[in-house]
Amino acid sequence: MQDLHLLTVRETADLLQAKKVSSLELAEHYLVRATAHKALGAFLDCNPDVTRLAAKSADARIATGNADPLTGVPIAHKDIFVTKDFVTTAGSRMLADYRSPFDATVVARLGNGADGVAGAGMVTLGKLNCDEFAMGSANENSFYGKVQNPWNTSRVPGGSSGGSAAAVAAGLAPAATGTDTGGSIRQPASFCGITGIKPTYGRASRYGMVAYASSLDQAGPMARTAEDCALLLSAMCGADLDRDSTSLDLPPEDYTRGLNDSISGLRIGIPKEFFADGLASDVRAAIDAALASLEKLGAKLVPISLPRTELAIPVYYIIAPAEAASNLSRFDGVKFGHRAADYKDLADMYKKTRAEGFGEEVKRRIMIGNYVLSHGYYDAYYLQAQRIRRMIAEDFQAVFKSCDVIAGPVAPSVAWKLGDKDRKPLDDYLADIYTLPASLAGLPGMSIPVGFGEGNMPVGMQLIGNYLSEGRLLNAAHQYQLATDWHTKLSPLMTGGAA
Repeated sequence: MQDLHLLTVRETADLLQAKKVSSLELAEHYLVRATAHKALGAFLDCNPDVTRLAAKSADARIATGNADPLTGVPIAHKDIFVTKDFVTTAGSRMLADYRSPFDATVVARLGNGADGVAGAGMVTLGKLNCDEFAMGSANENSFYGKVQNPWNTSRVPGGSSGGSAAAVAAGLAPAATGTDTGGSIRQPASFCGITGIKPTYGRASRYGMVAYASSLDQAGPMARTAEDCALLLSAMCGADLDRDSTSLDLPPEDYTRGLNDSISGLRIGIPKEFFADGLASDVRAAIDAALASLEKLGAKLVPISLPRTELAIPVYYIIAPAEAASNLSRFDGVKFGHRAADYKDLADMYKKTRAEGFGEEVKRRIMIGNYVLSHGYYDAYYLQAQRIRRMIAEDFQAVFKSCDVIAGPVAPSVAWKLGDKDRKPLDDYLADIYTLPASLAGLPGMSIPVGFGEGNMPVGMQLIGNYLSEGRLLNAAHQYQLATDWHTKLSPLMTGGAA
């Protein structure tokens, strides 16, 4: 079967359960594609022997008739999750060739399980490129090279989960994991024309996820459809209190259960701040058309205001770097990771190791973080940012009294060109304006493809829900996808053409 990579997760799972294809056949097919499209820059590490062994185990499990719905389905993981059978680098020279002695909880839950964690039996294809330590909006900050967008290889795939989005959009994996600190699942999903969801903070365990900003980082799935994401989210979420103190003490949910509910009467809030100056006309046209489709399905559009939207950028770029400076202090060349070869004493080793091991963007954020946490500036910057963060969360709670879901753009524009000389770091920060508020509030958010803009590049629409309302978001997204076909559009690399 030459077109296995054209199948969604659901379609792949159904074929496996019906024994019309084996997990080993799927694994071989995707391994060949990963090699053939190596220039895309999506994969950082593959271990074919481990993948084949896992596929054979999945086939044996399916043969017993007691397999989970996702057993045998291939998946690839963002290289921010530690894995014992694959190298984990977090896109950094600092962790070159690092191999973890254990799997992250998310990896274990989706795979064969470990240490009492139940696994769904998915087969890992490898690790996917990302911005270094998940810091970036374009996947141009990886030490191991830039990732290209499968729709146009001269464009960025978005970041930091750009490798994950590109792998799914290019048909190198039917699904991938990502992480979202300030929009790093939603934005690359939008730029690459796929579906991705960031659940409520604490829904998915952060154990084994290389930390960037601990109060913001959250894992989530990326795939072609909302139905696929519902299947994956059901498997990867759940309490992990012994390993992650921020994990919510809630039982796993079946997010596929309410997918087919009608959305007639669903109140969709439209924030005026998301449609102000700065939003490209092509993106706005695609979002407006998507909102009209939701209205035809019976949803009601409700004007709302999130008045502190613009403050999300300065607040995020104080809090996240502050937490990053603390989290990344452990990378000093003493116990693990890169160590400078030539140094005079311990202090010199620290300096040279961190100077060599970290890239420019990571250094920039560490410097910002140390500055806002320093004596004399902590109250003026960090504490003030935390106060405004609380106000942003309160703004959301106020509007959820009049709406059930919030809709708007994911990013102000479509994907820009790789290596754009005119772009400055602040330009990339500003590109997160629509995704940062939900992250700061810890709310669930997702991106679904709704059309195309300049250069025939994909446009995603963002849906934001109240705490623990992932099921409602997925239901709205699924109903939209049943009524439209944007999610079925395939990139040139998926169909065999030139991007």
